[in-house]
Amino acid sequence: MRKRAAKKRPLLPDPRFNDQLVTRFVNNMMWDGKKSVAFKVFYDAIDIVEEKKQNDEKTSLELWKDALSNIMPHVEVRSRRVGGATFQIPMQIRPDRKIATAMKWLITYSRKRNEKSMAAKLAGEILAAAKEEGAAVKKRMDTHKMAEANKAFSHFRF
Repeated sequence: MRKRAAKKRPLLPDPRFNDQLVTRFVNNMMWDGKKSVAFKVFYDAIDIVEEKKQNDEKTSLELWKDALSNIMPHVEVRSRRVGGATFQIPMQIRPDRKIATAMKWLITYSRKRNEKSMAAKLAGEILAAAKEEGAAVKKRMDTHKMAEANKAFSHFRF
């Protein structure tokens, strides 16, 4: 790289939970720069989770964090050309990329659900992921399976 890496900008914590992770999630979910709409969707989804949850010992925010950690992949495959052939090489994922990938998958698979509103879709996916089921968790399992299947090529690591 010619230039040095960009400096990480500090994120402001969100107004309701005072958590930077929530702000990061909302920034990922936001469309067309409409942050207030994205915050409303997230808070409505958290309220729906609060109503629908079974166990009382965890708050809805803790359930959301559990869902994120259940979606986080630990290994992924990266393509690498070695002598004309392209190999899928399993690699460990950096902690910040784990979180970013988990958020991306949670949002993507929430949007693909067929509930009425985005808040209901997100709440449904959060509840499913907290119980280790749902499309986002399946995506993580598939990623891990792919890495396991290509374990033989791990000596090509770069």
